[in-house]
Amino acid sequence: MDTLSYKTISANKQGVTKEWLLVDAEGQVLGRLATHVANMLRGKDKPYFTPHADCGDYVIIINADKIRLTGHKLTDKQYVRYTGYPGGQRFRTPQELLVKKPTAVVEMAIKGMLPKNRLGSQLFRNLHVYAGSEHHHQAQQPTFVQLNTAK
Repeated sequence: MDTLSYKTISANKQGVTKEWLLVDAEGQVLGRLATHVANMLRGKDKPYFTPHADCGDYVIIINADKIRLTGHKLTDKQYVRYTGYPGGQRFRTPQELLVKKPTAVVEMAIKGMLPKNRLGSQLFRNLHVYAGSEHHHQAQQPTFVQLNTAK
């Protein structure tokens, strides 16, 4: 038996092939969509996944304004931010946020599922979210990814 054939391969920036993927968020449940996209950004679906390297693909999400939230999350869930001043804690529901900035709900859900370090920041730059069905990445010829459509 040849022991040299059983080497562990660690992926690096030069050995990774990145693709452009297109995901339609219309009618998708927010958490389930975010989980799939976070795994694609991280590269966990690839056989050469390495935890400390950027092995994932570029992901384009369209129709982010038509995302679905189950239960009463649309009105009961709250996003909290702090202005930096005393008494500056501000709350906003997904319903209010979808009106003002529709892409923010999807971006925050995905960013929360990525690592909280420099790698996570780098992976988040590979995500492009658009409210409508138009996007600016036609030149990259993205591959359409069909996610679970069961309701």
